[in-house]
Amino acid sequence: MIRTQAAMPTSRFCELAGIPRRTYTRWQARARRGQSVVKGPWPAPVVDQLEPIAAKYAADWPAWGHRKIHWMMRADGHDVSASSIEPALRRRDLLQPVDYQGIRREPAKARKAAFAQPPTSPNEVRQLDFSEYETSGGGIWRLAGVTDYFTKYEHGWHISPSCTGADAIEAVKLAIAEAERLGGRPLAELLPADPDTGKNRRIKLVTDNGGAFKGAAFARFIATRPELLHIRTQAKSPGQNGVRERAFGSLKYEHLYRLEIEDLTMLAREAEHYRHVFNHIRPHEALSGHRPIEVYNDPTLHPQLSNRDH
Repeated sequence: MIRTQAAMPTSRFCELAGIPRRTYTRWQARARRGQSVVKGPWPAPVVDQLEPIAAKYAADWPAWGHRKIHWMMRADGHDVSASSIEPALRRRDLLQPVDYQGIRREPAKARKAAFAQPPTSPNEVRQLDFSEYETSGGGIWRLAGVTDYFTKYEHGWHISPSCTGADAIEAVKLAIAEAERLGGRPLAELLPADPDTGKNRRIKLVTDNGGAFKGAAFARFIATRPELLHIRTQAKSPGQNGVRERAFGSLKYEHLYRLEIEDLTMLAREAEHYRHVFNHIRPHEALSGHRPIEVYNDPTLHPQLSNRDH
């Protein structure tokens, strides 16, 4: 006599498989009717239409994720949403890796003491620091740069083999010259007025506690510039200079690390090229898709002010 193994009860099978019983019985019914158990794919005419356009943007800007591509397309006049761009890029395997933002994560918030009153215009808070880069020719260079906290505008790079007080001073001088070029007036005349005193406020220049910023040379320079108020972050707290660190990360991961930078000349050229992209072309999610130069010229475009108006 041949014994057959008893069929496993449906409830027990669903428990082991992790499938709700109603789902399992519905699948069985569909299978008996000759219908596919797997749903979809559903029509997606919007994604179909956007796919080749989004792929072109992703090819032009391979370091950007789908949200940045979404803002770029909107800035160029395309009526699109991030939820449509994501599946369009997924179809062509053009999405950034899952841990991409983890690599370039936004550092912690800036020091509270520097932002007791949140900036509402350019030239209120700036952040200065150095970042190291090694060229393929063997040279190790330090880029010093000043970024405007409110608009994210990059004011220029000072590149040197050292990171001394003199190098920090040159970076600040570059930033002052760039601000005066943009504003068409001396820096002191560009600063917003304090509503309580009527006098022009000083720019809060935030740095870390590196030797270049703690030395006598840098202190003497700051003393000659009444427009500047130097504020150092807490010790061992680089995240408090967050906008500066984030912008350096964008420079490296979106541009420099994607090239073979052979020497100082190429480094200076490519860094300046990216500064133009960063300020004039690249949409910034923190600025609601606007470019830094747009917010610099019209601060009301900043989401902090536009949300207040509504």
